[in-house]
Amino acid sequence: MHAITIPEPGGPEALVWDEVPDPVPGEGEVLVEVVASAVNRADILQRQGNYQPPPGASPYPGLECSGRIAALGPGVSGWAVGDEVCALLAGGGYAEKVAVPSGQLLPVPEGVDLRQAAALPEVVCTVWSNVFMVAHLRPAETLLVHGGSSGIGTMAIQLAKAAGARVAVTAGTKEKLDYCAELGADILINYREQDFVEEIRRATDGAGADVILDNMGAKYLDRNVRALAVNGRLAIIGLQGGAKGELNIGALLGKRAAISATSLRARPLGEKAAIVAAVREHVWPLIADGRVRPVVDREVPLSDAATAQRIVEESGHIGKVLLVTS
Repeated sequence: MHAITIPEPGGPEALVWDEVPDPVPGEGEVLVEVVASAVNRADILQRQGNYQPPPGASPYPGLECSGRIAALGPGVSGWAVGDEVCALLAGGGYAEKVAVPSGQLLPVPEGVDLRQAAALPEVVCTVWSNVFMVAHLRPAETLLVHGGSSGIGTMAIQLAKAAGARVAVTAGTKEKLDYCAELGADILINYREQDFVEEIRRATDGAGADVILDNMGAKYLDRNVRALAVNGRLAIIGLQGGAKGELNIGALLGKRAAISATSLRARPLGEKAAIVAAVREHVWPLIADGRVRPVVDREVPLSDAATAQRIVEESGHIGKVLLVTS
């Protein structure tokens, strides 16, 4: 098979389309013939040499895919060769085939094209696990999503609205904010022109956001705490603004607030399987009835992953950029 390899860390040109050995599904795994994958910022960090796959994972980038089951490993039940699936991966999505633990498989939701299903696993599992399983967003609460037009952001808007919450988003252009509004966002904040702390307080009569989903890390840490409501919860899922910041613990105590920081890739298989099972139970029906949908900006050939990563690095896209095998 062919896969995108990274012989040496570097820029997008470091991604090499090369012939590599086919993976062999082990105990509890299935082999998936990949139809599409999607670009995540973790893939870019891996290309740069800053985010290595966990032990035992595929060395190729790609944290999600869609395709068809080509073979079953020992001990697998409930799936059959030919099933159309999408999957959460620890790596290997940028390839024509990938071995996947069966607990990380999902059926392609009703009404979703097989290729576009590749845009779902990573974002849905990230949003559901952080916003609902960890931060426990409730109806009528306010969720603030940084990067509202991203793959994570567009999914967070839809799931929070489906749960009966009020949604605020930050984005850098009017076009992106307008798209967030189309998805249901109630409070639109242009982070280039407005202070999100002031705007969220104004929109909530001074109360603040009950839950904040943050991809920036250190750069926003102090302002995120100031933007939280009493008993608020800050869920950090990214470090685009740095990894080390100063935390005002007094402000956190004063609000009786909580901060969580999670990632999916290195979690034990059992934890990933539990998240995937919760997503299948709670989110897949919302997709099937049309209340939630994948948001795809464009499709790029998998062999040209360098172009796709440049698009994501430039941040001009909305939703997900897919890599397709044909």
